[in-house]
Amino acid sequence: MAQRDASLTTAMAKESSNRAKRLNGNPNVNAKVQDYSSQGVTDNDIFMLPGSDFQLLGFLTAVAALVRLFRIYQPSSVVFDEVHFGGFASKYIKGRFFMDVHPPLAKLLLTLAGWLAGFDGEFDFKDIGKDYVEPGVPYVAMRLLPALMGVMTIPTIFLTLKATGCRTMTAAMGAGLLIFENGLLTQSRLILLDSPLIIFTAFTALAWTCFTNQHELGPSKAFDASWWFWLIATGLGLGATVSVKWVGLFTIAWVGSLTVVQLWVLLGDTTAVPPRKWFKHFLARFFCLVVIPLTFYLALFAIHFICLVNPGDGDGFMSSEFQATLNSKAMQDVPADVVLGSRVSIRHHNTHGGYLHSHNHMYPTGSKQQQITLYPHKDENNIWLLENQTQPEGPDGPIVGRNAWDTGEPIPVRDGTVLRLYHFVTDRRLHSHDVRPPVSEADWQNEVSAYGYEGFEGDANDYFRVEIVNSLSDGAAAKERVRTIETKFRLIHIMTGCALFSHKVKLPDWGFDQQEVTCAKQGTRPNSIWYIEQNEHPSLGTDAEKVNYKNPGFIGKFWELQKVMWTTNAGLVESHAWDSRPPSWPVLKRGINFWGKDRRQIYLIGNPIIWWSSTAAICVYLAFKAISILRWQRGFKDYDNINFKRFDYEIGSTVLGWAFHYFPFFLMQRQLFLHHYFPALYFAIIVLCQVYDFVTNRISAFGLKDRPAIGRSGVAAFLAVSIVVFTLYAPLSYGNQWTQGACNRVKLFERWDFDCSVFPIEWSHYALESPSAGNTAQTAAPVAQELNDKKSQEVNVTPQPASEPSVSRVEKVEYRDQDGNILNEKQVKELEGKVSFETRYETRTRVIDAEGKEVADGAVGAEGVAPPHPDVERLPETAVDESEDDGRAYPATASPEKDIGKEKSVEEADDGRPRPASEPKEATG
Repeated sequence: MAQRDASLTTAMAKESSNRAKRLNGNPNVNAKVQDYSSQGVTDNDIFMLPGSDFQLLGFLTAVAALVRLFRIYQPSSVVFDEVHFGGFASKYIKGRFFMDVHPPLAKLLLTLAGWLAGFDGEFDFKDIGKDYVEPGVPYVAMRLLPALMGVMTIPTIFLTLKATGCRTMTAAMGAGLLIFENGLLTQSRLILLDSPLIIFTAFTALAWTCFTNQHELGPSKAFDASWWFWLIATGLGLGATVSVKWVGLFTIAWVGSLTVVQLWVLLGDTTAVPPRKWFKHFLARFFCLVVIPLTFYLALFAIHFICLVNPGDGDGFMSSEFQATLNSKAMQDVPADVVLGSRVSIRHHNTHGGYLHSHNHMYPTGSKQQQITLYPHKDENNIWLLENQTQPEGPDGPIVGRNAWDTGEPIPVRDGTVLRLYHFVTDRRLHSHDVRPPVSEADWQNEVSAYGYEGFEGDANDYFRVEIVNSLSDGAAAKERVRTIETKFRLIHIMTGCALFSHKVKLPDWGFDQQEVTCAKQGTRPNSIWYIEQNEHPSLGTDAEKVNYKNPGFIGKFWELQKVMWTTNAGLVESHAWDSRPPSWPVLKRGINFWGKDRRQIYLIGNPIIWWSSTAAICVYLAFKAISILRWQRGFKDYDNINFKRFDYEIGSTVLGWAFHYFPFFLMQRQLFLHHYFPALYFAIIVLCQVYDFVTNRISAFGLKDRPAIGRSGVAAFLAVSIVVFTLYAPLSYGNQWTQGACNRVKLFERWDFDCSVFPIEWSHYALESPSAGNTAQTAAPVAQELNDKKSQEVNVTPQPASEPSVSRVEKVEYRDQDGNILNEKQVKELEGKVSFETRYETRTRVIDAEGKEVADGAVGAEGVAPPHPDVERLPETAVDESEDDGRAYPATASPEKDIGKEKSVEEADDGRPRPASEPKEATG
């Protein structure tokens, strides 16, 4: 028996020269194992591969570089999400704080690439189709970074497949499929985050596969140099992946679940793993797979904060304490006690929208009195004087004027004090009455305005009572009297009982896009809470008690930013023209329109052969697993076969990675897009290669193990088909020239909604047209131009005025399913009563000439066809929304320069000073 075992071992060593000679029996016989090592496992050390493998690896990497870098300068204008991620690079270089739902690693790398190439941050990446060449943006260098990361995924998947035990030809097949996958190609050639995400996910998978191989070799490999190297590399990979996008949490979940399995197996090995050694295994994994990734993640945010030291359009998301850490946002210590006569700035606590603000412009409707808004920047129009109900008494009677409270003993403002708030710049008082606000015309909201003039005594609608909110106020003194920063309070209108209130609703242009302020009777309590930030009074000298914002420190800023990122990410629930849902991804139901210009188009679509084959491989394993469970329950001994067991564990581990990167998206209500499937696609391609390798190389039942030529021919044929399909869709990946006929021939489904009409009918039309820098893909056809030339030569007619394109408004109702497919009337009737329909309004512009023919967008200078992608920085909302929430997910408004410019433009056009709408002593209604 021993001699037969030895001979079998020798035969296996000759058959697989790159495998270690540690298997002491027939691979199809389940021999007794004395420790936790796994049967049928060999040492697949990727550093010990033969030279021929590394030569093949170099060749595949070179091919990948050619494919990824081909015409990377094309297109020479902003594409899709380059609007955001290129813009973030500008803000990093300028040091302007921004808020994004993704961690900073990939954005920092893109910024570094641009900075090294000489980018100064002046280009704003504002619009899709905006030209890069004229302003001299080093966009090619910035695109090179994700492109090179895309190239690196090819050797990574090759080595990963070798680490799993696949033969070289199978590993080459996996690398080839990744090279000629159109979707991954398109995404890796642009200034986007997905290519860094894929390479770090792939590196983590490689490191974990190599570590798992070392672990399964048993106690002899535990804690040696290779074991530690791959475990630490896995931790670094996890840290990098989650620092690009939170999708990395799915990778952490995958590695974590397999780690639990390993520790469970170790716990059962009472011979080789005593309790002390088991805790050593546990602590080693905890340090490498938890401490290292967390430290890496924290370090990236530390760099993020170091780079962004100046205020920017994202600081409105953050708390006042956070904003105070930014340059020019910090303030000097201010007097703690607030007294009658204090000049104060009053800040909204909940929405982070800014300061209670007024300016010399009137509401266009309602009372038409002076506007009250929430303004996010420090400004003299934020200053209010705190007055009592009556003027202070002097020797000769009541003291009048804004300085009446500057002398005498300071009187603190306490809980229950009734105040009037006098606007220092415009000499009007904060005022409310039973009039609906101009925007939020809800019955439970009243308009808030500024009312009066200098010397005006005011009326009863100017009175507000201070109501201190003890639960939010800091310290015992702050709960008894109003103290700067420390006291949180509400202002209750005496006449109507409503509370001064603000929420996420923005005023239109006449309100300079600032945040609406109303007086609410039923609004959410958090949105009616305020506090005082600036406080000045002549009697509060230098010796008065001072306060300031508490510095949150790094951990405080880090944790606050995580919460804001989470809230904002969860709030991305609006529909998008190119969004899709997870069920459609594995079968490639629809793509994303990235860019269109000069009769070219970039449309994100995968290689259907690769997508459908990888999905089929997943289904093969799931069917295998289901059948194997049923057979195991019926008492069959399938798992006594080592190849059967290895097929289940090795492929099952990869399918688990696919599942962790796919199924969590079903739980998300936010906007989702095809590119969210890319990490799962990477695992699916590995599964496809593993299944192929088992069938052709490791399972004897199929008869292919002894006929390697058939396996090699299958690889060659499959790669050839994949390359052919790749070339068919390459014009959509590269933005190359194409024709309508070629486009329509490969448009297999109507759900693939790339627009073939943007391409000319014949290739010769490209030579006749001159691409413009600013126009979209739809340019006038040469045939139409010839007709116009002929008409211009007709002189024996009455001259007609030049026909101008006209724009018409047509209302059209379309019913679509969750994937964006249009439903006909019959389908709609069948669904009535079974599903609910949501209404969405879209505006589409059609330009029509005098003859009623539609003119292409490019002829009238329209910009890019792809709508912006909101999977990034949340923009302020301008639509009215009467539903209330805490409002923290929305920044306050645009930059102060824009707001001040708008106000000045109105002031210059306004010669007279508006007067109050009612006479003194009258309560306005």
